[in-house]
Amino acid sequence: MGFRFDLLAPALIGLGLAKLGRENESLGVGIESRSLCDPWRVAVGGRRDLGLRLLGSAGAARGRDAWDGRDSSIIKPVYIPTAALPNRAPLIYTVAAGDTLESIAKDLKIPFREITWSNPGLRLPLKTGQVLRIPPVGVSGFVVVVRKGDTLASLASAHGVDPMAIVDFNRIRGQLTPGAMLVVPVDPALGPNLSNGVIADPMAPARFMCPIPGAQIIQKFGPTSFAVEPSYDGYLHFHTGVDLLAGYGTPIDAAAGGRVTAVGFAGDYGLRVEITDSYGLVEVYAHMSAVETAVGVPVQQGSEIGQVGSTGLSVGSHLHLQLEIGGVPADPLPLIGCSA
Repeated sequence: MGFRFDLLAPALIGLGLAKLGRENESLGVGIESRSLCDPWRVAVGGRRDLGLRLLGSAGAARGRDAWDGRDSSIIKPVYIPTAALPNRAPLIYTVAAGDTLESIAKDLKIPFREITWSNPGLRLPLKTGQVLRIPPVGVSGFVVVVRKGDTLASLASAHGVDPMAIVDFNRIRGQLTPGAMLVVPVDPALGPNLSNGVIADPMAPARFMCPIPGAQIIQKFGPTSFAVEPSYDGYLHFHTGVDLLAGYGTPIDAAAGGRVTAVGFAGDYGLRVEITDSYGLVEVYAHMSAVETAVGVPVQQGSEIGQVGSTGLSVGSHLHLQLEIGGVPADPLPLIGCSA
């Protein structure tokens, strides 16, 4: 960090200005004066020890960045940044052969949710040459693309944030341009907000809560010998979610906050609720007996969305929870609060 000191001309007379001027390039010192009566300005870059010598031994001995001149004026340094400001522009990543969501997240040292979050509608597997939007390095948040008709107010409302947070982070000066990319910063300790402004995941940001606290997991994700399960991914029988044991009518809570994107009967799932969470992941709650929400409703993590049943292809009352990432089933474990 650089230091700037305002010193009166008399205090500099004995410092050897000619020599100081010759050394300014190596020491990072610049000197200017408007008249003999005006203050001399000395800018010291990167040399705190030099700054202390200029302040005098008395000031250094007192261990502070101020100097009592002979005219009793107190001079304090003005700190000026010497490093470049961090780049806040979104990144563009072009998918290479062999890239997966997990490998890209690992290479960029970011959670995979920040990729799905910034690329709504993302489908897997990724295709070579596909372009992904990525938040700036070291920034928790997501990227949005300005569409025709978007305003700061409408973007802020859609994501439940203060418009000034978008303005300040992106240094917006003027009207939004369709096609422009903006970053919506998010406090990682709190996670994203729902469109109504409340925190989406107040219990565990970017993690899944057990939809039925304390419920036992009776079947996990993956290949199985259970003949009722359909074929998938080259396996004769594959379970595409996890099953939780619970009695008929037991309340079901949202594992993660988001927006309800489907409700109703759907083949083997029976009566189901589908929630697209704040990170763009989809959670399907199946075999329900009743539903307590509707399409388009913002749902907070831990809120009741319905009750356990045995509708569809089901053997006894239980909840089938399925996670989909980019349209592909994925393992939702761990679920905080479930029992093995």
